[in-house]
Amino acid sequence: MSETPLTNLRVIDFTHFIAGPFCTMILADFGAEVVKIESPEGDGFRQYPPHRDGEGAPYLWTNRNKASVVLDLKTQAGRDVARALMDEADVVVENFSTGVMQRFGLDYESVKARNPRLVYCSISAYGRAGPYADRVGFDPIAQAESGFVSMNGRPDDEGMRAGPSIMDMATAMLSCNAILAALHARARTGRGQLIESNLLGMAVNMLGNFHMAYLMSGASPKRFGNWQVTAVPVGAFETKTGPIYIACANDGTFRRLMTDVLQAPALASDPRFLTSAARRENNLALRAIIADAFADFAREELLARMQASGVPGGAVRSVGEALDSPEVRALGILGETTHEKLGIIPNVGLPLTFSDTPVRKPRGAPALGADSARVLRELLGFDENRIDALREKGAFGAAAEG
Repeated sequence: MSETPLTNLRVIDFTHFIAGPFCTMILADFGAEVVKIESPEGDGFRQYPPHRDGEGAPYLWTNRNKASVVLDLKTQAGRDVARALMDEADVVVENFSTGVMQRFGLDYESVKARNPRLVYCSISAYGRAGPYADRVGFDPIAQAESGFVSMNGRPDDEGMRAGPSIMDMATAMLSCNAILAALHARARTGRGQLIESNLLGMAVNMLGNFHMAYLMSGASPKRFGNWQVTAVPVGAFETKTGPIYIACANDGTFRRLMTDVLQAPALASDPRFLTSAARRENNLALRAIIADAFADFAREELLARMQASGVPGGAVRSVGEALDSPEVRALGILGETTHEKLGIIPNVGLPLTFSDTPVRKPRGAPALGADSARVLRELLGFDENRIDALREKGAFGAAAEG
């Protein structure tokens, strides 16, 4: 069997919902051994619909390739096991509310002396220090408070959040990058370190160039719906067979749209549209011209012309249409994996490949506590008598089966 990129890396995962679990799922896909620590009640994300035979699709999404160990961290026995697992770890990731890990004695300052090579990543909503460290926050709150919501939606309507939890996912990916960077540093120094990331700061970064626009001009950007204020024409247009989205971000692309796609060379040389600045000035007039022209075509014909002439464009699809499309299918990211309860389930893999150390073959997310006894035997060397004793002390919760 080929080695994965993170073969022999061990991660202890104290995370729940999306930002933390998606981070550790990426590490698991890369081949790390990820042990997810759950309370006896389980990650709250397990309860999110839709469900199949009691298993929630959202939880299945963010927790593949992991082992689940149930520990009641409110008990001394549970905390002792958690600390022993952290002693054997390369990486710890947690996204509890601020102060929780300190109360358990499992924060970085409490464990680093026992394991100085440990890379410890703490994910929060507002950061772990400062006046807002104790505030609870979630993805849509970060979208709202960062200004992101104010930029989305139609100009004459209320601001809109993004449907997917993009701030959670962006924070997860940045945290994963930081963990890998810290591991690279550890290879040089021999020392681990504490990493802190937060949703609100990530959401501000996700404003893209618009945060710099405000800082340099003092003017907050306005909502522009499906259009774009910095390049024209960029936006959605209806055709006979469904909407299409185009992106003509420079003069050359615009000329090809006019001459090669719409066969209207006079518009390419029209002074109103000759330059990017002119098109921005005459945006409404240009959009009306393109809308009238596109309405005479089937979407498929327009897309074929655009692809042949190098004009970026694509169909505006539903989720189902996207997942069934030839473009997505050709990426090879859609597949199947096995789940111990559900059998064969669908899987959406990461959109990347490694030529020498491939990512791990996917395995379905674990049932709650499915690996508790095995992990304690294999990682910590506990025998059945010791595991039984921990069970009696409530380490796995009052009703745990181990």
